[in-house]
Amino acid sequence: MRHTVGVTVLVAVSLTLSACSKPEDENVEDALASINVIDESNLNEVMLTSADPEEAVAYFRRAVGEKPGRVDLQRGLAKSLIRAKKPVEAAQVLTGITQGPGGTSEDRVLLADALIRSNEWKRAEAELSAVPPTYETFDRYRLEAMIADANKRWDKADSFYDTAAGMTTRPAGVLNNWGYSKLTRGDFPGAEKLFNQALTYDRNMFAAKNNLVLSRAAQRKYDLPIVPMTQVERAQLLYTIALSAIKQGDVIIGRGLLEDAIETHPQHFEEAVRALEALSKQQ
Repeated sequence: MRHTVGVTVLVAVSLTLSACSKPEDENVEDALASINVIDESNLNEVMLTSADPEEAVAYFRRAVGEKPGRVDLQRGLAKSLIRAKKPVEAAQVLTGITQGPGGTSEDRVLLADALIRSNEWKRAEAELSAVPPTYETFDRYRLEAMIADANKRWDKADSFYDTAAGMTTRPAGVLNNWGYSKLTRGDFPGAEKLFNQALTYDRNMFAAKNNLVLSRAAQRKYDLPIVPMTQVERAQLLYTIALSAIKQGDVIIGRGLLEDAIETHPQHFEEAVRALEALSKQQ
């Protein structure tokens, strides 16, 4: 009899312990699941920003293959493809996202970006037109400016560039693009001003330095601007000014600038040497 009671008590205790431990197990599982989600989110962010573009593409392709219903992973794949300079593939992924229930205005803007990179300007314009006007972001206005530029709608382009520049703490790129737009229109003083502004935000942007000397040379200002530059950059900028001077008929000045570029460059400056030799043969 006592044996039976003992067994009964033992079973009761076991059931009690089991009942007590089950919620704890569930809590542990929930906590581990949360940690896994956090770890995955962090890894996704690292792959999008810091990883080699091709590695990021491979990572997100694998992730999408394992979880094809995850829109965030599809979006990560599209962004990685853009970083890897594969905009056509990125546009295909983004088209699928925007046509699905999980698509957002951000995805449509990203699709427009990929389409512009793929030289599909009309499709990009159509995608941006489908974005609600209340969706106001730097990327949206940056792309709107580029499309207005391509359509030679200068007033709209200037307005969009100005808006975009005011919506970021790093406007060097958009200011450089705006300056290049002014340069192609023949507004050389306006372009010069914008390139100088771009360099106040990013003193290492060589594209802005090169565009700056182009805008100055177009006004027959053949001296180097006062901006930070390395010795190699100085030689390359002198070369750019030299070619601009020769193109405008100022051949003697151009020859002198080519000679300066060759002398300034710390190594052999093949392009400048060839240009000087070609110029000598013509005279």
